[in-house]
Amino acid sequence: MSLASVLAVTPHPKGFRSRRALNWISLGLLYASFYMCRYNFRFAVPGIMQEFHFSTSQITDIMAIWSLAYGTGQLFNGLLADRIGGKLSLLIGGVGTIIVNLVFGCTSLASNFATFTLIWLINGIVQAEGPGMVKINTAWFDRRERGTFSGIYGLVIQSGQVAISHIAPLILAGFTIFAFTVPPGEWRWLFRIPPMFTAVTAILMALCVKQTPDEAGFPGAIHDEIDDSAGVTVPIWQSLKTILTHPLVWFYAIAYGCTGAVRSSSDQIAILYFQDQLGFDMKTNIPQAARLTLEIMPVVAVLGSFLAGWVSDHIFRGHRSPVAMGLYLIEAIVISTAAFVLLLGKVGPTSSGIFLGCVILILISFTANSTHSIVGTAAPMDIGGKKMAGFAAGVIDSFQYYGAAISLSLSGRVLEATKAQFGYTFWFVIMAAFGLLGACAMAYVRNVQRAHGQAPAPDLPV
Repeated sequence: MSLASVLAVTPHPKGFRSRRALNWISLGLLYASFYMCRYNFRFAVPGIMQEFHFSTSQITDIMAIWSLAYGTGQLFNGLLADRIGGKLSLLIGGVGTIIVNLVFGCTSLASNFATFTLIWLINGIVQAEGPGMVKINTAWFDRRERGTFSGIYGLVIQSGQVAISHIAPLILAGFTIFAFTVPPGEWRWLFRIPPMFTAVTAILMALCVKQTPDEAGFPGAIHDEIDDSAGVTVPIWQSLKTILTHPLVWFYAIAYGCTGAVRSSSDQIAILYFQDQLGFDMKTNIPQAARLTLEIMPVVAVLGSFLAGWVSDHIFRGHRSPVAMGLYLIEAIVISTAAFVLLLGKVGPTSSGIFLGCVILILISFTANSTHSIVGTAAPMDIGGKKMAGFAAGVIDSFQYYGAAISLSLSGRVLEATKAQFGYTFWFVIMAAFGLLGACAMAYVRNVQRAHGQAPAPDLPV
């Protein structure tokens, strides 16, 4: 079968699209619940800092260690998913997420920095199940569907972040159900309620998901351009050899590290930014401006991711690097402008300063997440195919969290040294530098692909 025939999107058999939708919605809801059980931490930060007197750098170190654990977990879980299948791998992660969050929510007996760090490190390892999800979806989508799909799929996943942005303020405000009362500011309940959603979605995923179209009664519906033979599992050594020696996988990984550096930093430190730069109370009575911003951020992230995937599929014919290179450059320009605006003193606890500060975060979320679908999801699908997409995703996605760990740890220390005089200006400077590095990595990939005749000009109208 020629590459041209593989890249042409074939009509699917009757009933295939609806069965595929059930598959990836079930997967997406489970993974969305993982987001609820990781982004709950950022809402707990003000309460934890007040109760235990942790410094900004200690909090960002906990976040950074989680990112290191998550990134390393991606590597091991990618290999595991290629060996045992994505479905079982995801179920293991779901059970682990429930247990670890409940333990974190019961830390009142031993609440110290080491305890928090260890528990959240374990949460990073067990939640690193993205490779299993990517592996299953690779078997269900042709190459020229993957970019667009990855953008749409982000909507389901990011719904977890939207959900926790709604639920966390309600929990922190306190509530009463019959005779049971949770007082305001009780941050431990942020780790007791979200795991309930994970339990429900894990059961749904176990009942509904099939790993391949063949298992669902649609044999031959999808052709894999890497390996179209039967089955989706391979020996671990084969995944290691094939993916680790791929000529471009490491440059995609470096670029995705830059995505993670900006994405995780802007997401996780946002609560402290609201509190320190904009003067919000983020412990019990979270202002509407903060809530709305945190709800809009994942929505624009999905929009940017979808547009990037669509452009790479339909204009650049399934090639990711030219689109990603341009997006990283735009991201660097946007964040550099934000740093300059903060340096001028335009962002602060005034009506105009609050509005501008919130818009900046939304714009950064849009640009930082635009590369998410094409570098972190579509590219490993293209590289690994249905049999080795798990480890390809593990390698590339691990760098997202290694980049996040570097960015978070660095940002915490820089903020402690500079925020008294410059506010959060240098936080933006650090993120802008990562955007520029990502553009350089994608420029290299684009040049290599062009040299090998693999990156044709876009299908622009004449």
